[in-house]
Parts: sequence; C-alpha cells; structure tokens
Amino acid sequence: MKKLVIALMALSLSTGSLVSCRDSKEKKKQELIDEMKEEGADIKMKKDGDEEKIKMETENKEVKIKEDDDGDMKIKTDDN
Repeated sequence: MKKLVIALMALSLSTGSLVSCRDSKEKKKQELIDEMKEEGADIKMKKDGDEEKIKMETENKEVKIKEDDDGDMKIKTDDN
C-alpha cells in the first residue's frame, strides 16, 4: 500500500512538470508570432495532417516553428 501511494505521488509530480513545459513552449511560440507581426514580418502557415509549420521573415530575422504529430515543437531563429 505504501509503495502504491509513493508511486502515485511520483506520477502526479512528473505529469505536472510535463504539462507546464508544454504550456511554456506554446507561450514562447505565441510571443514569437506576436513579435514578428509587430515587426511587419511575412508570415506563412502550412498544415499537413497533424504537422504544422510556421515561417516568418523580415529583412533582419527569420523564424521557423515546426510542430509534429506527437506535439513536439522545434523553433529555429536566424538573425541575418
């Protein structure tokens, strides 16, 4: 019984940390999109099934955001 309680506590703590990590990535994604909109970027969005790609370009900066089927997100920033 004691092992079960400890296992459940460990599971609940790890689940909370995974959810908060996903929220911070979504927040960073939205902040980048808002920042690039303010700079007047050319924004292209593409969706293939569950995969989403966002490409934003200004004269000085290029940002690519890719989110795959599993929910993994990659953010690539290139300052020209």
